Amino acid sequence: METKVRAQKIIEILAKGYPRASTALHFKNPLEMLVATVLSAQSTDKIINQVTENLFRKYRKPEDYANADLRKLEGEIKSAGFYRNKAKYLKGIGEKLIDEFGSEVPKTMDELVQLPGVARKTANVVLWNAFRVVEGIAIDTHVRRLSQRLGLSENKDPNKIEKDLMVIIPKDKWPHITNLLISHGRRICTAKKPRCQECILCKLCPSAATF
Repeated sequence: METKVRAQKIIEILAKGYPRASTALHFKNPLEMLVATVLSAQSTDKIINQVTENLFRKYRKPEDYANADLRKLEGEIKSAGFYRNKAKYLKGIGEKLIDEFGSEVPKTMDELVQLPGVARKTANVVLWNAFRVVEGIAIDTHVRRLSQRLGLSENKDPNKIEKDLMVIIPKDKWPHITNLLISHGRRICTAKKPRCQECILCKLCPSAATF
């Protein structure tokens, strides 16, 4: 079966299986989406939502992050993991938003990746969830793993995987494939022990027989 056709079938099946698939991060505006996504690296959405519940009450605008005491900010996000780097990122983001973007979160990929701690994955998540702008496909650990297992990409580099998926998946499906694969990766196609016997994609997955 042609890869494009198989990719479309995979999307259709996952969409039926996970009709409510969406980001699990809590946010009310673009800045909160940006901060939550930066914090989510190497952590879980559940933990980040716990961290941001208090954080967002205190930090409401870029100036709050730019003027934050770094040590205090580290303590407030410590449970997110890698808190020293992430605190530097958040403070740097606040400063750069003030200095270069009029204290507003930018709406383009080229501008977003100029912010500290923001690469394409984070930028794609922010663009779609905050602005409904589609420029690419967010490649997180679940998307990377499932793309390889499902035979949609032979690459390991996230940027190369993104390019592969953008060729075989229609653009209007780009923002949805991320959430669908994440949902499936968390529930069924886990990293250590995929539950192939319960998988709705078993017949379309070239890796199913190997587990």
